[in-house]
Amino acid sequence: MNDQKAETILFVDDEDSILSVASEFFKRQGYRTHTARNGVEALEVLKTEEVDCCFTDINMPEMNGLDLAENIRLLDNTMPVIVMTGYPSLENTIQTIKNGVVDFLIKPVNLKQMELCMRRVLRQRSLFVENVLLKREVKGKARLEKLNQELTYKVEELHILNKIMSSFTSIVSTTDVFKCMVDVALEITHAHNAVFHVINESVDQPFEVASAKTTPADGNPTAARSFQPVASPPTLSNLIIEVVSDKIPLLVSNNNGTRGLPPEVLSAMVVPLKIRDKVFGVLTASLGHGDVRFTEKDLYYLFFLAKSAANSIENLALYENIYENLFATLYAFVSAVEARDLYTREHSSRVTGISMIIGKQLGCSVEELDILNFSGHLHDIGKIGIRDDILLKPGRLTDEEFDKIKEHPIIGANILEQMGFWEKERQIIRCHHERFDGTGYPDGLKQEQIPFLARILSVADVYDAMASDRAYRKRMEEAVILKIINDGVGSQFDPDVVAAFMEVYHQGTILQYMESGHIKDADGHPVARASA
Repeated sequence: MNDQKAETILFVDDEDSILSVASEFFKRQGYRTHTARNGVEALEVLKTEEVDCCFTDINMPEMNGLDLAENIRLLDNTMPVIVMTGYPSLENTIQTIKNGVVDFLIKPVNLKQMELCMRRVLRQRSLFVENVLLKREVKGKARLEKLNQELTYKVEELHILNKIMSSFTSIVSTTDVFKCMVDVALEITHAHNAVFHVINESVDQPFEVASAKTTPADGNPTAARSFQPVASPPTLSNLIIEVVSDKIPLLVSNNNGTRGLPPEVLSAMVVPLKIRDKVFGVLTASLGHGDVRFTEKDLYYLFFLAKSAANSIENLALYENIYENLFATLYAFVSAVEARDLYTREHSSRVTGISMIIGKQLGCSVEELDILNFSGHLHDIGKIGIRDDILLKPGRLTDEEFDKIKEHPIIGANILEQMGFWEKERQIIRCHHERFDGTGYPDGLKQEQIPFLARILSVADVYDAMASDRAYRKRMEEAVILKIINDGVGSQFDPDVVAAFMEVYHQGTILQYMESGHIKDADGHPVARASA
């Protein structure tokens, strides 16, 4: 920090953790800080304290961030207000600019990024104050026009950056990241071609993994663009290798025979995509006709796009690794439960397979089948909390012992809750022993109160329990099993689920699965196994 007076910052957010972390960080950097949980509290602070800059969330109780910004603008139209939100959109961006907001950050926000943003807007504030004085004196018309142009440019820039960041929010695979990257590159730079090549230490020559081009409709160059794959974009191999070597973005135009550009390319940008500071690939954009050439602003947008794509790839890899480890841990718990009882070994896997067969017959979506697959494998995980002398008892259980057994759906759901798993899966595991007539456990739910997928799992669970050897009895005959399930229609089981079960059973699909350990599709190809 320099010798000047330390700036005073006001943080407004309804999340205490954000207030605490941000306030502590800026205090350590030498700033004075105040905090408030909503707009009403913030205005009370401003009545008694002189504040240089305000960071605020949008969605808060009592008074939201946009209303707070409007009130601050009325109190002091020179105070910069920076909005932080987890739900960016063009509508929000325009509304915040209208309310006097000078910048727009996307949660989660890096603390250093917050400080850099604050320093920038405070510099802009001094310029803004000067321009306000010029306006009052009617002597600064030219500078005010320039300021308006800068504000217009700022709105446009925020829109483009928001477009780039929001493009990757719903992507679930690396392949989609690459395709999204070339499509967005065309849109934000108005390029004719965009291509992503993979090239790094393990690859000798760049190879294309995603590409797109713009094609004017009916030969009209001003018509709306349509994104299409391009089989053979103009080669920029020499420039790609050069950028990989020095890791620096490159902008070239073919004005006077610029080196490295083929004749059919008038302007080109080549930007490295780096993961953990190592080049993984390069994004190229090129123009092949017309009078327009790329600018440094276009290069900045393309660089920001590549950086956002790299962050998305790293986040996907981290997410997949974390959840693979969690799944492995949970499946190990299930294996530990089943290893305690030789008679129920692989029960969870078989229940999952039967549930998937019934779910397909009932027309479940891919998402619902994924939920069934997860829930089926883990539906008995709560038995890890039941003592062996009860769980493995060969004879009839006492009422007290059965009450203990009935706790396993709650224990299982609680285990998943502690590990941060999804609500739908937890509810299915909790409800797989509920009965259609409301006499089941643990919550006595009935009919539509019971999650639909839990009603499927219930039939599969009961069928496999009766069709398997247990410590206290041998497996039942198929005819007896079917009679018990049919007798339970409307009392223990959902009639529609039983009807679907009976249909696939009489088709031979269930017995075929139990014997082979595979679920087969319509063409007879195996799509799942009976063991995890």
